[in-house]
Amino acid sequence: MKLVIQIPCFNEAETLPMTFSDLPKSIPGIDRIEILVIDDGSTDSTAEVARNLGVDRVVSLPYNQGLARAFARGLAEASRMQADILVNTDGDNQYVGECIHALVQPILENQADVVVGCRPIESIRHFSPMKKRLQRMGSQIIKWLTGADVRDVASGFRAYSRRALRRLKVFSDFTYTIETIIQAAQSGLRVASIEVRTNPPTRPSHLFHSNWYYIRRQAATIIRIWALYSPEKLFNRSGLISLGVGGLLFFRFLIYYLINFPDPTGKVQSLVIASVFMSLGFSLVLFGVVTDLIRVNRHLLEETIDRLDTENYDVGDSKD
Repeated sequence: MKLVIQIPCFNEAETLPMTFSDLPKSIPGIDRIEILVIDDGSTDSTAEVARNLGVDRVVSLPYNQGLARAFARGLAEASRMQADILVNTDGDNQYVGECIHALVQPILENQADVVVGCRPIESIRHFSPMKKRLQRMGSQIIKWLTGADVRDVASGFRAYSRRALRRLKVFSDFTYTIETIIQAAQSGLRVASIEVRTNPPTRPSHLFHSNWYYIRRQAATIIRIWALYSPEKLFNRSGLISLGVGGLLFFRFLIYYLINFPDPTGKVQSLVIASVFMSLGFSLVLFGVVTDLIRVNRHLLEETIDRLDTENYDVGDSKD
């Protein structure tokens, strides 16, 4: 059983040694631990520091591509390293490395495919009241959309099983945290969470520039992934709402038409607007049916790839 600990870094030359020294050297049930550093176009000596520390692999991106792209590159690299479990942690030493033992246990016990390390948000002093409210609100929205009961959906401290590595794909260029939870829940992966500890902050966040910026980017990500994995819900519900509005406007026109019969006058605008809403509603429902067929086809392809990969993995183990 191989564990790969992935550390995406952007200008973390000063904090990377602290993060590295805090990582566990052995874990019961794990035969081998390897460290993977993704240098996201750092302008300092992050890559050199990582090599001097003796990490197993360093991947340097040619320029800064953002946390989501660095994480996605790490997923691909961990698969090449034949990781059975991938743990992602931050290069700024935000998370306590000792908690990795508990983070991988649900996967080792075959109880989960994705395990999220939830921070004690309410007791973190450097989190503003607004940021704490946003964290709670985001977690509630994701629970409502997916059913995944994760109290800290923005946490990047996570463990992924081999099956999750094959299934998850990152489309966002902002952050992967919410996107991968939605994907995991919609793909039938088991999502769990545990409480973890954090260290005092070592630098300002590279991601959370402002509340409005964070809300806007995360909202766009949620809509995009929801449309990709549950298109029938998004388009059918939107279509039914549009049909309902159009029906009410048509009913309004019909009432005035009957009241003024046989010389009906006015309220023609209601008929025109109703026609627009009803046409839009029918189009959205039809689009929902088509996209749902595409979703089913993608799901079948994912299952086929999953089955073939499992068979190849079992054959490789038997040869060993």
